[in-house]
Amino acid sequence: MIVGHVEIRPMRIDSEEVRRIAALARLKLDPETVEQFREQLKSILEHVALLDALGVEEVAPTAHPLNARQPLRPDEEAPSLSQAESLGPAPDSAAGHFRVPKVLGE
Repeated sequence: MIVGHVEIRPMRIDSEEVRRIAALARLKLDPETVEQFREQLKSILEHVALLDALGVEEVAPTAHPLNARQPLRPDEEAPSLSQAESLGPAPDSAAGHFRVPKVLGE
């Protein structure tokens, strides 16, 4: 794809890459959804390639286009749930902590 005088080469994504990403996210996708996601990811990567070609190295990073400041309220102590109330609806807890399935190191 050529934009202006710059050739844009977006990263190609195939169905196998979509399945790999889905596995990382612990998603099971049927073949139609894999193809749908492949097309969506391809479109996203094309947009990223366009942004990459803009040449904004001299533009300072910003979090907001305006010099707007978010009004902050002062921190104030307020009642909260007890440990028993917060852990009560949890499917699993131990020693006062939430227990969740291990996902790292697999």
